[in-house]
Amino acid sequence: MSANPHTPVTGEELAQAFEEDQGPPDLSVYAVEDWVGLAVFWGMALCVFLQFFTRYVLNNSLAWTEEIAINCLVVVVFVGAVLCVRLSRHIQVDVLYHYIPHKVGRLLSTLVDLIRIGFFAYACVLLWRYVNIVSRERMVTIDLPRSIIFYTVFAAFVLMLLRSLQVAWKNWRRGYSVLERPGAFDGLGV
Repeated sequence: MSANPHTPVTGEELAQAFEEDQGPPDLSVYAVEDWVGLAVFWGMALCVFLQFFTRYVLNNSLAWTEEIAINCLVVVVFVGAVLCVRLSRHIQVDVLYHYIPHKVGRLLSTLVDLIRIGFFAYACVLLWRYVNIVSRERMVTIDLPRSIIFYTVFAAFVLMLLRSLQVAWKNWRRGYSVLERPGAFDGLGV
């Protein structure tokens, strides 16, 4: 039977932890895309609430709220993916790195960085071509161009490409990546 790795905490100690002065919050770990994603998320939440309220309380649904909420969700997903690239938080399998020699792990990690950069560069090219093909489409319920969403997704892919270049550069300068030493990346300030 293994020992409990966690220190037991009483309810009183837990309550006191909330009363301690933590100082001002550190917002420096957040980037512009995080704030844009948060704003779009709250816009989506407002649309969903408005949709629910008008449909079930007023029994007179506003048709445009569903389309706007769906488009906001698309934007939140891709802008949130930029955050995941910046913080190296996408799903990854790092167990292999525990069993291979350090130099091989370093080489493999650099290869992963290069593949990620190549993927985002190619995705940017493909998305740019797609946006140019469908740029004149209009939204169904409101008279706005769908290209607003397409260009936002394209911008998110460009940001993912730039962030992946930034992550690769930091990994190269640091000498290891999250794949090689996941414990070093537990905090937000990567």
